[in-house]
Amino acid sequence: MKKDTNRQSLQRPPQRPPQRPPQRPPQRPPQRPPQRPPQRPPQRPFDTINQHKFPAAKSHMARILKRLKADYPKVRCALNYESPFQLLVATILSAQCTDVRVNLVTRDLFSKYRTPPKLAKATLKDLEKCIHSTGFFRNKAKNIKACSVALLEQHEGKVPRHLEDLVALPGVGRKTANVVLGTAYGLATGVVVDTHVGRLSRRLGLTREADPVKVERDLMGLLPKKEWIDFSHRIIYHGRAVCSARKPLCDDCSMQKFCPRLGM
Repeated sequence: MKKDTNRQSLQRPPQRPPQRPPQRPPQRPPQRPPQRPPQRPPQRPFDTINQHKFPAAKSHMARILKRLKADYPKVRCALNYESPFQLLVATILSAQCTDVRVNLVTRDLFSKYRTPPKLAKATLKDLEKCIHSTGFFRNKAKNIKACSVALLEQHEGKVPRHLEDLVALPGVGRKTANVVLGTAYGLATGVVVDTHVGRLSRRLGLTREADPVKVERDLMGLLPKKEWIDFSHRIIYHGRAVCSARKPLCDDCSMQKFCPRLGM
């Protein structure tokens, strides 16, 4: 028994594996509170660009309307036509073309194709020849022919009186639809915005937009609905007679005292 005891005393105690120091969890970088984007002061949807100078946009528009009515009491569409269909075709042709040129072209065009049935039967080659001088003649020929076919198939050959039906026709956008509805039918569905209307609206401080649809939205908010149709005619007259793009005759303008002349 004694010998066994000595053996046991000589045996080393079992060694425990070395313990690693406790590892700290990885520290995440301190999170910053989410930064809110800087808040801009609320803008009125129809204020002029020079808000510090013309904060009351509707009052500014009223002064413009008063002068335009005095300068151009009687206005009409510059395109020549004898029916809503002819006005529709002429307006499609007026894209990127002057009204004077369109009137020269439609004089001969409508002598041959006065109605949708006749124009729908015309060949593209003949139409292209007739409207060649208006520019983009291949596209325009396809559009007026396809538009005539659509009128026959969907509207019994008559130009519809609803904006949604008009813009669904080939080659017809919102501007063309507003021209036809306002001029041919006397329906104020919107404000016609062409190159002159957009340019003068920005120069007069009535909008800051470049997109014609957004310009129209701003003008509709400033104008009484009864003025939607004639305002475009008057501003186009003014743009051609006085307020040209390159050399406006500011000294001859009846609005020189309150025009901000933006972009000049």
